[in-house]
Amino acid sequence: MKALVYTGVETLEYREVPQPAPGAGEELIRVMASGICGSDMHAYMGHDDRRPAPLILGHEAAGVVVGGPDDGRRVTLNPLVTCNDCPACISGRTNLCAKRQIISMPPREGAFADFVTMPRSNLITVPDATSLSHAALTEPVACGWHGARLANIALNLPMSEMCCLVIGGGAIGVGAALSLAAQGATNITVIEPNDIRRECLQNVSGFITCDPTDSIVPQQGSVDIVIDAVGFAATRKTSCAYVRPGGVIVHIGLGEATGGLDIRRMTLQEIQFIGTYTYTAADFIATADAIFSGQLGPLNWIESRPLADGQGAFRDIRSNRVAAPKIILIPEHT
Repeated sequence: MKALVYTGVETLEYREVPQPAPGAGEELIRVMASGICGSDMHAYMGHDDRRPAPLILGHEAAGVVVGGPDDGRRVTLNPLVTCNDCPACISGRTNLCAKRQIISMPPREGAFADFVTMPRSNLITVPDATSLSHAALTEPVACGWHGARLANIALNLPMSEMCCLVIGGGAIGVGAALSLAAQGATNITVIEPNDIRRECLQNVSGFITCDPTDSIVPQQGSVDIVIDAVGFAATRKTSCAYVRPGGVIVHIGLGEATGGLDIRRMTLQEIQFIGTYTYTAADFIATADAIFSGQLGPLNWIESRPLADGQGAFRDIRSNRVAAPKIILIPEHT
């Protein structure tokens, strides 16, 4: 089969590799769409020791089951493989499973390929009315869905009464904003400094997108929920400035590991900081249902490119030349 293989810093090769064989309880999936994630970009730039070259990246995928009784079943893939036996899994916090694995990280190859294998329990059927490119958005949007749900639990207020600010208009930020809206929020602002990205988002309903210096940005100290979908010291500093006393900062982005938090203000004003890692299995299912039912809108903020042109897509993202929050790679066999 063909795959896009990460071979070294800022180097990807589209080449022939062995086709994977499903193990016990697994299915072989013909990949029809796979999104480029920020974690793929971190690996591409040599910033992720967990993803050493050579490796097939990609974990935001949808496709079709090949072989067996479910042959032809259209599915979206929950890429987190968990043990289902540990205290975290039993309590429903499957994302915290100590034995978790994810495709695109050893020992599991990723979905920038013609085929990938997944446990049958990690597959969700996609209705015929939903495109597989949209179904591939389930994974990144589920990160925001999970964060929005945790913030709602922490504040225990009607979402319709909350002022929400999302920092970053990439796929995680857009997914978080749409998730907030789907869960009842009506006052949502997304801060995005990139002009071409901001223009792309102007027609996405459910939130307002603006430059960080725009006058419509909420007043500092007034925001109930701040979602940092970038995760740099500068964006954490911004989060601390805008959240209200008693409010919540939801930190999803993994831009850099340290700096930016105003610990004194957070302590004196009882500001809650919630770090989030991916999503639970229940969050993934809820997100998929929201996509299938149209709750998250037309999802017209993606761009599709051939998997064979993956190196060019990564290069363009690296150079900030991509307006769309998400590039979906499409294998040739589709």
